[in-house]
Amino acid sequence: MTITPPALSVFESLESEVRSYCRGWPAVFDRAQGARLTDEDGHSYLDFFAGAGSLNYGHNNPVLKRALIDYIERDGITHGLDMATTAKRAFLETFQNVILRPRDLPYKVMFPGPTGTNAVEAALKLARKVKGRESIVSFTNAFHGMSLGSLAVTGNAFKRAGAGIPLVHGTPMPFDNYLDGRVPDFLWFERLLEDQGSGLNKPAAVIVETVQGEGGINVARAEWLRALADLCRRRDMLLIVDDIQMGCGRTGAFFSFEEAGIVPDIVTVSKSISGYGLPLSLCLFKGELDVWEPGEHNGTFRGNNPAFVTATAALEAYWADGQMEKHTLARGEQVEQALLALCTEHGRLGASYRGRGLVWGLEFADPARASEVCARAFELGLLLETSGPQSEVVKLLPPLTITPEELDEGLRTLARAVAATV
Repeated sequence: MTITPPALSVFESLESEVRSYCRGWPAVFDRAQGARLTDEDGHSYLDFFAGAGSLNYGHNNPVLKRALIDYIERDGITHGLDMATTAKRAFLETFQNVILRPRDLPYKVMFPGPTGTNAVEAALKLARKVKGRESIVSFTNAFHGMSLGSLAVTGNAFKRAGAGIPLVHGTPMPFDNYLDGRVPDFLWFERLLEDQGSGLNKPAAVIVETVQGEGGINVARAEWLRALADLCRRRDMLLIVDDIQMGCGRTGAFFSFEEAGIVPDIVTVSKSISGYGLPLSLCLFKGELDVWEPGEHNGTFRGNNPAFVTATAALEAYWADGQMEKHTLARGEQVEQALLALCTEHGRLGASYRGRGLVWGLEFADPARASEVCARAFELGLLLETSGPQSEVVKLLPPLTITPEELDEGLRTLARAVAATV
């Protein structure tokens, strides 16, 4: 399933060397529906990537597509900055009634710009403004975005180096199980906070992912997250949960922190909030933190009205009846059983797996094997990416709406890809 070089010539000659995903998937994609993409030569690929988590409801979801087409055909507002529009009102009312109120979450909603890193930048800026402090604590192997503030709280050395300048005002701490359980949780963090000679400026906030997607599918325990929330309360630090990739139902519940029973001070949401792959991000925060002056944080594309339309349709179609979480958890059990069987069959590879809901990682003793597996999977018609600091983890991120049959097909293809690299 490869294409002839001329098909890629314009990309190679004109597009920047910075492109990445297309290098691992040398095809020119033309159409997509549900959990499948089709290239211009007619080859079909099962998608276990889902737009890096931006397509939780699949490609060209028909319910969302219908709402979008109807809105465009009636000349609904496309670009509106932060003006009041009927599309924004419908989204806010639906988000409040379907998501916030049933969970008793006291959040104001901010539209900071079109991407996840915009939401993170807004969250960091707000935390510093509220607390009057500069320092932010993040965690080992974290990923929060590619703009400078987000990079300062990102762990990956390769991505950080791309900044070209020192990344300051961020301090990393060990993520859950980073030290293999040999040290009590937060021992180092607590000690630095209480020691006047530690050199740690008192942080304004702590930012954390409940599951580190880009960092290697590292899953934080619920008790660890609760202890972190308690630490933030005791030490007067705001707790920011970055739910950009793991929110919108990826781990089961709409917000990934729900399982832990915590209520973060600030939450960042993006990727699948629009439901259709359209750019949209939210910065949610408790009402008492809404200290912004009008226009103090803004952006030209902070009001993506077509995304409001598809986001509203997604919430109404998939979250109003409470069935989405059950469906995702059931599919997650299907993945877990398949990965257990795969690791058992290939025990000599030192394979292990971890995950929640419909985000899973498969790791091998030899870090290079993950890339080999993904390359072979592409040849077999399955899109997978790697994650982790050495790209050592095969990352499974299928659409939440994938059928049991499609999921089984993809898992069998993954097993074939692993066997082909032995």
